[in-house]
Amino acid sequence: MDIDVRGPRFGAAVTAVVLAVVLITGSAWLLAWQTLAFALGAAGGVGRSPYGWLFRRAVRPRLGPPTDFESPEPPRFAQAVGLFFAIVGLAGYAIGPEWLGQAATGCALAAAFLNAAFGYCLGCEMYLVIRRVTARAE
Repeated sequence: MDIDVRGPRFGAAVTAVVLAVVLITGSAWLLAWQTLAFALGAAGGVGRSPYGWLFRRAVRPRLGPPTDFESPEPPRFAQAVGLFFAIVGLAGYAIGPEWLGQAATGCALAAAFLNAAFGYCLGCEMYLVIRRVTARAE
């Protein structure tokens, strides 16, 4: 079943704010929260992430009916990519070097910002490229 495209974009906006605060404060605890949010989104899909739940309960009822839908697999893959960067960032902040935490968090922030501001999902595009390549190989 396809999902409302506004949900992942809302989640990306919240993620971008969280990651910006992580970069400003250097908070490993806040990055751990974001890592958990990415893990839940990767495991259960964006609708099962905390930001997906918030969108469904608090934001979507205040919007008109959705007009655009997308397959849930690309955003779910994007959550897994975000999870990878968050884990690397968490390792950098928790055990060092700190620049690794900053760099990985910055990469995740850039991807979240692109999705939130422009609707361009880097992880989704990666998913589609991998899918095309594997389809040709078969």
